[in-house]
Amino acid sequence: MKIDVLVAEIGSTTTVVNAFQDINTLCPKFIGQGQAPTSVLEGDVNIGLNSAISDLANKINAESIEYEEMLATSSAAGGLKMSVHGLVYDMTVKAAREAALGAGAIIHNATAGKLRKADLKRIKNMNVNIILLAGGVDHGERETALYNAEKISKLGIKVPIIYAGNVDNQEEIKEIFEEAGMKLYIVENVYPKIDQLNIEPTRKIIQDVFEEHIVHAPGMAKVRELVNGPIIPTPGAVMKASELLKEDIGDLITFDVGGATTDLHSVTEGSEEINRILISPEPIAKRSVEGDLGVYVNMENIVGRIGIEEIEENLQIGIDALKRNHQPIPKTKKQIEFVEMLTKEAVETAIERHVGEIRHIYGPNGKATVAEGKDLSNVKYIVGTGGALTKLDKGKEILKALTNNNTKNKLQPTNEAKVVIDKDYIMASVGVLSKSHPKSALKLLKKSCNIE
Repeated sequence: MKIDVLVAEIGSTTTVVNAFQDINTLCPKFIGQGQAPTSVLEGDVNIGLNSAISDLANKINAESIEYEEMLATSSAAGGLKMSVHGLVYDMTVKAAREAALGAGAIIHNATAGKLRKADLKRIKNMNVNIILLAGGVDHGERETALYNAEKISKLGIKVPIIYAGNVDNQEEIKEIFEEAGMKLYIVENVYPKIDQLNIEPTRKIIQDVFEEHIVHAPGMAKVRELVNGPIIPTPGAVMKASELLKEDIGDLITFDVGGATTDLHSVTEGSEEINRILISPEPIAKRSVEGDLGVYVNMENIVGRIGIEEIEENLQIGIDALKRNHQPIPKTKKQIEFVEMLTKEAVETAIERHVGEIRHIYGPNGKATVAEGKDLSNVKYIVGTGGALTKLDKGKEILKALTNNNTKNKLQPTNEAKVVIDKDYIMASVGVLSKSHPKSALKLLKKSCNIE
């Protein structure tokens, strides 16, 4: 069978392949999904990818699958691992972190100021995919970024560098890394002026660098044998899909609950009232990744948060039996109920860590009210994607409960926010698809979420 576009999502535990037909027409169609365990441990993700394609063929009753175009997203082999280095933690480092997270990265290290010996040793031993170097507003402080560049250039590592700092340093930064034989990408400053974020150019270049260098990551060397289109980090693809949807239906947040992490993407400007009292700027598109909240790989962490007694009391079964029978894709009633409990705790914890709050501070002029962090009070939609939320019957119920948990000072979504589920589980696929087929991507996502 000839397919227009296949999109592979190579995850940490599962590889999913989604098939799309009539992609260049007014009525694009999602025609099926195949899945298989990801084969990173075997050193070749193509094993899992081919198995997922075979599974797809079985499900759509096709003898074989051919395709015009294959795209991919990946969080396998540890995903996109980065370290970030800036000048002031609450300014350039924060801006650089937001750019990296929004692009789909996992931040393994973030430092402010001049790098110390311990920092340099950590960078050398971390085996990150990209180093992001920032520091200084445009035409401001220069010394720190130049010092850090010199030190990194002498580490003897061959990691691509992105420089997104003070524009006045660009020529010297270029010379430093050229002399060291290190690949350098220069982009606009992530923090060009005080209280001004400019993270979009850096987010874009991070994904470009990831695509260029992903074939060098462990287990990913053969991925290009099957994929003839773009490859971007899975979380970055979900963010891109969230932004695409936001432009059409309004402010939203997206929960992506997976086996290894729970990601929360918010795409909202916030309310004018809160923006007036914000202590520091927040990006319109913000992602937080909770690496301790995966419902399979990191199940033990969530069990510890809920408590064994509560789980056993609610499910009427011993925790040892639940753990022993825990599967990436739950099948029995007890397995499903267990994952529902894990998912509920994961989303509640994720939003608690992501959302901003109103605080009262006291000074010489008396009490002042300020806001800190991301304002979600203007959110119109709560979107659920990822294996857990899209496959569980209680996915919608779990997300709707978040709007009833508002505490007085938290800037959470209100009861007016509508919950939708990406029932076809195609959000990441739509994100990468939108790079070449934006109109079709939006139609497919709205249909999956049952949005008119």
